Parts: sequence; structure tokens; C-alpha cells
Amino acid sequence: MTDKVHLGHRARKRFGQNFLFDESIIDKIVTAIDPKPQDNLVEIGPGLGAITEPVADLSGHLTVVELDKDLAQRLIEHPFLGPKLTVNQGDAMKFDFASLVKDDKKLKVFGNLPYNISTPLLFHLFEFADHIEHMHFMLQKEVVKRMVAGPGSKTFGRLSVMTQYYCNAMPVVEVPPECFKPAPKVDSAVIRLIPKKAEQRTAKSVKILNTVCLEAFNQRRKTLRNSLGNLLTAEELTSIGIDITLRAESLSLQQFIDIANWIYDNKQ
Repeated sequence: MTDKVHLGHRARKRFGQNFLFDESIIDKIVTAIDPKPQDNLVEIGPGLGAITEPVADLSGHLTVVELDKDLAQRLIEHPFLGPKLTVNQGDAMKFDFASLVKDDKKLKVFGNLPYNISTPLLFHLFEFADHIEHMHFMLQKEVVKRMVAGPGSKTFGRLSVMTQYYCNAMPVVEVPPECFKPAPKVDSAVIRLIPKKAEQRTAKSVKILNTVCLEAFNQRRKTLRNSLGNLLTAEELTSIGIDITLRAESLSLQQFIDIANWIYDNKQ
């Protein structure tokens, strides 16, 4: 069990804790974040401070959101790091990130996200896209692959569409399990997300866009005629310019937006 204890803290499975300790990987992540003293930096799940410390050294101050009460208290009481932090002990899934915007300075968000809640947490963060300059997250490698996948790929799905609707996404670095304590059973990767401007996000209803994606990819082996049958008839899909014999993975982001906007205009 000793592999689950790092720097005196036992990793808690219910919080999905895996602590990064590889210095070369940490350096690459910090370089990608590029923290500066004037930045409005926010870390989700700082844990034992592996990334927090070098970022704080370069920026002078950052805000952290940590669910684990023991880790939050440890950061507050840290003799060197504590004074450089504003610690919010709580659930990032319920946190109002817009409340951290000061003087119209957008957030630079980063973190080693718990893999068991990474997708819903990403969707929560997308809601604050207008308040965020960029994001850097450690995620399960397969999740990163899905986020950046393009049409025609077997990994292209709802997460791909919604990520790319809100952000320009690019992988930064791959991270093997042995870089963590305890080592996870999966490979990891860091992704960089740069939110698109509001005028680039042209869906009239994000809720409808998400529903279209859910229906389309729920039974991804079916053709669109069948998978979207609960939302539109074959004739309606054809009128939008959609080939009903295709599967969901063949559609572009813009085509998903077109379908959602047609539903918004005609079925509200």
C-alpha cells in the first residue's frame, strides 16, 4: 500500500487522486501554461502542489479549487506556498468560475483532473468559456484523443463535437503511468484548450446541440435516418442537406450545428 502514500498523504480513490511527480513532465506543463505575474491563474485539484509550486513561483499568486479538505488545509498551512494561494475548498463541478474574474482579466485554468469526473467537469467549464483565456488539463489519454478527433474517426463523438464547438483543442504531452503515485492503470495526456470567441459559436441553443449529439452517437452504428429519428424525419434531415445514409461520425461540427439550429427554428 506504500505506493499510495506520497509526501505523507495517502491517495484517496473516491477523489480519483494520482499525484504527478515527474519533474520533466511538470516542466513541460508549466512551460505550456506560461504563467506570468499579471495572470489570473486558477488550478483545479492542486493536490500536493506538484504543478502549483512552480506556477506560484513564476506568477506570485494563484487561486486553487480543492475538494479534499485535508489537502486544502495542507496548502493553506504550507509555509512557503500558502501565502501565494487563495484556497477554495469545494467541488469544482459546482464552482462558479465567473466569480474569479477580476478587472475583466480572463482566467487561465489548469489542473490534473480526476479521471472519473473529467467529462462532466469539462462540460461545466465550457459554460464559462467567455471568462477563460486558455485551459491546460491532464486527462486520460483516450479522453484527449476523443476531444481532438475529427469526423470519420471512430473516436469522434459527442465529446469531440462539444469540445470543438467551444474550443480549439490540441494535445501538449503524453504522460505514462509511472509519472504518478499511485500509478494509474491508463496512459495520460495534457490538452490545451483555447475557448473560441462568442461570435464563433453559432448554435442558437447549446442544449439542443448537445441533445442532437446524444441522440446521434447513442447508437453510433445506426444511420442518421434512424439515430436521429426521435428528433427529425428523413425528409427534414434531407432538407437541411444531411445525407441520411451516413452515420453520426461522418458529420462535421458545422452540420451538427445546422441540425440543432433547424430544430430550434422549426420545432420550438
